Amino acid sequence: MKLTARDAGRYFSKPEADRTGLLIFGEDAMRVALKRQEVIAALLGPNAEEEMRLTRIPASDLRKDSALLNDAIKAQGFFPGPRVAFVEDANETVTKTITAALQDWQQGDAQVIVTAGALKASSGLRKLFEGHPNAYAAGIYDNPPTRDEIEADLKAAGLAQIEQEAMTDLTNLARDLGPGDFRQTLEKLALYKLGDSTPVGSEDVLACAPSSTEADLDDVLNIVAEGRTNEIGPVMQKLKAQGMQPVGLCIGATRHFRQLYTAASDPGGAPAGIGKLRPPVYGPRRDRMLRQAQGIGRDRLEKALETLLDADLTLRSTSKSPQMAVMERALIRLAMLAQARR
Repeated sequence: MKLTARDAGRYFSKPEADRTGLLIFGEDAMRVALKRQEVIAALLGPNAEEEMRLTRIPASDLRKDSALLNDAIKAQGFFPGPRVAFVEDANETVTKTITAALQDWQQGDAQVIVTAGALKASSGLRKLFEGHPNAYAAGIYDNPPTRDEIEADLKAAGLAQIEQEAMTDLTNLARDLGPGDFRQTLEKLALYKLGDSTPVGSEDVLACAPSSTEADLDDVLNIVAEGRTNEIGPVMQKLKAQGMQPVGLCIGATRHFRQLYTAASDPGGAPAGIGKLRPPVYGPRRDRMLRQAQGIGRDRLEKALETLLDADLTLRSTSKSPQMAVMERALIRLAMLAQARR
């Protein structure tokens, strides 16, 4: 039987112990592995490996010895409880072997969990599980986790109290990060809040989210967008000493002011526009950019983008002007535009 995306999410957290098996397939190996870990843990509990109730069989070994799977399904261990025979990285070459094992399966045998890469609808392995009356097939696609999945992961990490803004930040973060990185962020957040009974807030999410590689660049862009002209010179000297190139600075400034312009131009207002940015911004950084977009306004942001375009053309031309000086003048003009609205 085929599990839809919604049904699969529920099934992974509460699998049925009397099923013959489950196929989990998808292009992203990390997403497939995380779901496989979840469903096996839910089936067997925390001590399955120590109690030898979980048998791992790489598909490459199964190709060499087709009896491995049937032996694992029928084997009875010393410890009571459900058992799983896990076939890893399966493909079409082991379809016949798995078919024979499922046909020979009886109540009380180990459940067969199979993982595979991307499988076409015509795949024999996929058809086997989708057409089986007592087994499931679930495709894992490269979609960000749903809110329900994030809430389940938070609960599993021991984080039950989440402020609304923090949940929004985590949802945006899940779209921006890979599944492994997002899971690590939740684990870090759980450790960060260990012994702290207060709800998780945006500040906590920001403290645990992967740090930006452009922190210094963000500093100067915030200074410019907030009209703090007297601070531009010192921070520019710092960036120059660290090896920041004028063209890179121009690209970063253009990206930042284009985001502000997109937010300020949204028909639903800047708050709606800031929520549509991709990649998403979250936490205090989102609030700061919202204030910048509202403070400068759409018309002045349009002029700011024109100033940056002129600076970019100058930097890429044969002009003899010192490039960092060209960029510094452009940033001062932008800061003055930001000041003019105040």
